[in-house]
Amino acid sequence: MKLKKWLAMPLAVMLAGGTVLAGCGNDKEEEGKAPPAAGQSAGASAKPAVKKDITVSIYDRGVVSQDEGTIENNRWTKWINENGPANVKFVAIPRTNPAEKINVLYASGSAPDLLFEYAPTNRNPLYDQKQLMPIDDLIEKHSVEYKKLLQENPMLKKAGTKSDGKLYEFGRISWVEPNRGILIRTDWLEKLKLEMPKTTDDLYKVVKAFAEQDPDGNGAKDTFGLVVSGNAEATIKQVFGATTSWVVKDGELVMDWDSRTDYFTFLKKLYDEGIIDRDFANDKNGAKAKQDFINGKVGIYPYLDGNSMSILQNLVDPLKKNVATANVTFLAYPQSKAGAFVPTLQNPVQMTAVVSATAKNPDAVIKYVDFLVKEDTMKTLTFGIEGTHYKMSDGVPEIIDAAKLKKEVSDISGDMRMLQNTGLTYGSSDVPLVKYKSDPRKEEYQKFYDLYRNTYLTLDKPYSELTVSEHMPALPKDLATIDTNAGKAIGDIWLKAVVSGEKYKVEQALKDAQDIWQKSNGKSIEDWYKNWYSTNKNDAFLAKDIFVVVKEQQEKYAKIMQEIK
Repeated sequence: MKLKKWLAMPLAVMLAGGTVLAGCGNDKEEEGKAPPAAGQSAGASAKPAVKKDITVSIYDRGVVSQDEGTIENNRWTKWINENGPANVKFVAIPRTNPAEKINVLYASGSAPDLLFEYAPTNRNPLYDQKQLMPIDDLIEKHSVEYKKLLQENPMLKKAGTKSDGKLYEFGRISWVEPNRGILIRTDWLEKLKLEMPKTTDDLYKVVKAFAEQDPDGNGAKDTFGLVVSGNAEATIKQVFGATTSWVVKDGELVMDWDSRTDYFTFLKKLYDEGIIDRDFANDKNGAKAKQDFINGKVGIYPYLDGNSMSILQNLVDPLKKNVATANVTFLAYPQSKAGAFVPTLQNPVQMTAVVSATAKNPDAVIKYVDFLVKEDTMKTLTFGIEGTHYKMSDGVPEIIDAAKLKKEVSDISGDMRMLQNTGLTYGSSDVPLVKYKSDPRKEEYQKFYDLYRNTYLTLDKPYSELTVSEHMPALPKDLATIDTNAGKAIGDIWLKAVVSGEKYKVEQALKDAQDIWQKSNGKSIEDWYKNWYSTNKNDAFLAKDIFVVVKEQQEKYAKIMQEIK
């Protein structure tokens, strides 16, 4: 096996099963010292004669070991300052509620020069308030690495450009996996002589059979056909094209009542016939439904999880431990009246950082970004120090001690890697034949991974939504409030229709929901979205752009697999 990119290996290289988080600790020999300088065990940018001062935000997740220091002052902040092009002061932002701290920092004039923040709902208001600095000219004048990245990946520029036509956000290309899917018990299908459901009508028949025909053979009517609580709700909504309120019709972005009506009609039918758990509304986090599935009492389990190993280890393995004869596979989204869709995919072009308008040394910020996106920098911040945290094996890093890596590297450096381009440098990070090459189950893992990808990364079907949520436009604050309040009231109406039997039908719920929308001035929201789409449909990052990135990565994956085998 000759994988030429070191990043073709993930954190959990050579570990049997399980995902390794990350951390940072110390050897006695290293205690109190920064890791070796770049160029010894890891490369880095040449140091400028005089370094300028910049401030950079970093999430505080509360996971840094006490003997490693703090998230603002530790071995990796020291390493960055010794090897990078600027003097960086790190500003901690609580991960649990970053918006609150971000707002305080900007309101008080203490904004970090470079703000790292995943949520566009927290970044976009800063643009609206003119708190951000455009970076087009800065990149042109001061960047080498990120400028090259933009030239080679124009999607990054497209996704980071705001409505004034200027670039404001730095981002990364991420390796794309399906974020949602559906597991189905194939042993139950075989026992009841049922075919895999191809349409939502087929799905109903299978759900009914799973609930009523004793598929587990215990002589009791104690199984459910389908999970609809927790994250499963949105997954099944996607089957009907009903996750979002907005669809493109005749070239315009309009409200979609039809798909939601179809979904709730389907759900009400399942509820009325008692073939789903009638207490689903109280299982808000889906914990009971998950337990029902792994205990062998549910036939179809829609999930939210973008990692095949997590699905296998947290759902399939526990099920088989409890029910040795259980077999499952992935169910492609059945066709509804709205069509057959590709599920939500992980965001392939994720914007993660902005420059504050108050930055005094923006040129140094750009040079720091260049330092971060270099492969040698990311190698060190991902795997640590060669000989201490990893050794090279077949051209890729092999972790020496997972616990040491977690404490001494990943728990600290994880959010220093928010510009790491995994979709460009290590697309094989989840390839089990690489990731688990010493694990006796590696062939099984690989087969499961390929099944997962082949079921859902089918680009011959439309995407289930206009785009991934991070690239949807943010409503102005007044309209967002209307949308939230009306949405909650309408959601209550749909639920009432599902659980009320003949007393309150879906048709009446639709009329009442539309009435609430109208009285809440929902038309102002419709007009805003319609105008946004009309103005930005050629420039916004939409589903077609997602598919471009996915196609490129599929070709890369095929080459990786050829090289491995």
